[in-house]
Amino acid sequence: MADVTERMLALLSTLQTGRRFSGEELTQRLGISPRTLRRDVDRLRGYGYPVETQPGPGGFYRLAAGRTMPPLVLDDDEAVATLLALAALAATGPAAGGAGSGGGQDASGGIDDAATRAYGKLDQFLPARLRPRATSIRASLETSPQHAPNVAARQLGLVAEAIAHQETMTFTYTNARGETAARRVEPYRQVHHLLRWYLLGWDLDRDDWRVFRLDRLTDALRTGRRYQPRPLPADSALEYLRQGLNLGKQRVDLRIHAPATDVMDALKFQDAEIHSAGDEHTDVGLALDSWQWLVLNLAWLDADFEILTGADFATACRTFARRLLAATAEEAEG
Repeated sequence: MADVTERMLALLSTLQTGRRFSGEELTQRLGISPRTLRRDVDRLRGYGYPVETQPGPGGFYRLAAGRTMPPLVLDDDEAVATLLALAALAATGPAAGGAGSGGGQDASGGIDDAATRAYGKLDQFLPARLRPRATSIRASLETSPQHAPNVAARQLGLVAEAIAHQETMTFTYTNARGETAARRVEPYRQVHHLLRWYLLGWDLDRDDWRVFRLDRLTDALRTGRRYQPRPLPADSALEYLRQGLNLGKQRVDLRIHAPATDVMDALKFQDAEIHSAGDEHTDVGLALDSWQWLVLNLAWLDADFEILTGADFATACRTFARRLLAATAEEAEG
């Protein structure tokens, strides 16, 4: 393999599997000499990749976890996806001039701010051939702001580490009524849902599962005390969260005589289950707390629909329909 870059990428790709390789395995796999292998390993270390070696009988090469971020090995599609993801995340944050969050999160350390910085720095970690494309994407792309409570990148990392190590956390929590209290929690999962970040965990003081908004959480600390995971009373953390958010709401199922793409546009800000039932029919399921907003969205969609389940919603629609008919009848008579 005469091309050094190609050879280095092949070596790195092999080592990134995480397993140990003997020198003989690597030289045969890559078609190089032992001397070239040693030289290439030294180059990888120079680039910041922590390659461990064990000489002698039973010796090996292995890529260990490093403390600094080495140059990224991304293909073209991965580089584009990374830039687009960072751009979308950077556009999500608190409204200008408004409070960052109810929990006192520092806007300068928010995940949106971190994404903005990373978006501008990424090209220095990319191969030279991808840098022009990265520059073109940045120059050609604009993203609309999505207003959402701010969450600190550092806090997301701290909670993630506590979950990974099954470690109890303490923090101060501000609820929706503005009341604050100290909490002790066994963290289970972080969930990103409808532009909000949540923590699902077992509340030790209340002896039950609880969901916390991460933007209302301050003074988070890992205690070092380990715990045994408890069985979650749901298929996933997201499912548990949605059950709680939809508590007390009425389940409504519709068949809308419109393509799924049109329905998704009309309900893009709603937590709805949308399934195509053919080219011109779409099945929709959602939890409804107010019939008015759904009727308004369906009116904007301008398509026929059938109410499959949701008796209260059907009753409200019939009442509103009578009002509309009465209003148009009076206008016609006048």
